[in-house]
Amino acid sequence: MTDRAGALRGGLRTAGAIVAGAAVLVFGGYWLGDATDRASVVDKAPKTAAAQKSKAAGQEAQAEVEDASARELPGVRDCGVGEPVLEPTIITLDCSTAGRVASGIQWDDYAADGAAGSGVVQVSSRAAGAAAGKAFPARLRLFGPKRVDGLVAFTALEVVYTGATPTGEHREVLTIA
Repeated sequence: MTDRAGALRGGLRTAGAIVAGAAVLVFGGYWLGDATDRASVVDKAPKTAAAQKSKAAGQEAQAEVEDASARELPGVRDCGVGEPVLEPTIITLDCSTAGRVASGIQWDDYAADGAAGSGVVQVSSRAAGAAAGKAFPARLRLFGPKRVDGLVAFTALEVVYTGATPTGEHREVLTIA
């Protein structure tokens, strides 16, 4: 009888091992099958504003490349040099000293004939005058698109200060090409 009991236990162990192995394969397959669902959930999950903007910027950049080739949107050449940048967030206003810079620009409208947005004109601390080291909110308007060095770029920028001004003038027009 001892031989029979030992054989029965060995058979039960083998059967248990087979059932356990099958269970691992079934649950592992199920878990791996859900991997695509988990990935899509991650894509749909709420993201920080920076992540959303980055993803949107990537999509918009692709769309802009396609749109630019079709209708050739003008860009902005910083101080009249380099490749024109579409919807720049920074534009140097005083190229001789870099003492004034429009930054944090958010464009409300950006088209082939002009662009409008808002930002802050920052006056460098190394710039001369009472406005040195200060920032001034302003509305910005790009206009005058022309072909410059074979590329289309805006050639003028209007700055309208919405409060205090660094120059005493509430409106100024600058040549940027």
